[in-house]
Amino acid sequence: MRNTAALLGCLGLAVFVAGCRVHVDKDANGEEKNVQVDTPFGGIHVNTDQTSAADLGLPVYPGAEAVRDNDRDKSADVHMGFGQWELRVKVVNYTTTDSQDKVVDFYKHALGRYGDVIACQNDSPVGKPTVTAEGLNCSDNDSNVNVSTGQNNYGYHKGSNGFELKAGSKRHQHIVGFESSAPGQTRFSLVALDLPFSSSSDQGKSD
Repeated sequence: MRNTAALLGCLGLAVFVAGCRVHVDKDANGEEKNVQVDTPFGGIHVNTDQTSAADLGLPVYPGAEAVRDNDRDKSADVHMGFGQWELRVKVVNYTTTDSQDKVVDFYKHALGRYGDVIACQNDSPVGKPTVTAEGLNCSDNDSNVNVSTGQNNYGYHKGSNGFELKAGSKRHQHIVGFESSAPGQTRFSLVALDLPFSSSSDQGKSD
């Protein structure tokens, strides 16, 4: 799915379909922690603060600590499925007192298990390569994936820093995205995306 509006439309449709089931778990402060919307055609499941870097197939930067994002979640696992259409995004947020350069070097190596690693600043390539062997490039904006339940937003969107490391294909991506941070801090998100097959331009590319 390439834009947030379409995702919100799917959620709204799911809520009003006859026979749907909606279940929301909240914490002691009344914040949504788990959301399930099930319909005869598929559903949406959101789990927060239950996902680790290992669940994404990436290591934790040494000494980094999990940190809450603007929606007050340390992590999120969003799974949407309607028939053959399926999307999944896993995000874990971290902070460290080490410099961004050190974190970038660490994850350039760690992401190498998924093939070529590209560096992007505001959707433009930084250095070489500029595209992975599987066809992923910096201008692909599929990484901006959000689901809104009306109370909270879940998923991943590029941080205010604008710098990302990416590896994989257009449909299966691993991303390390960086936020603008306070002095002495580096905030970053580890992301795994599994996107639905939705574009003829993907044909001929590895998934």
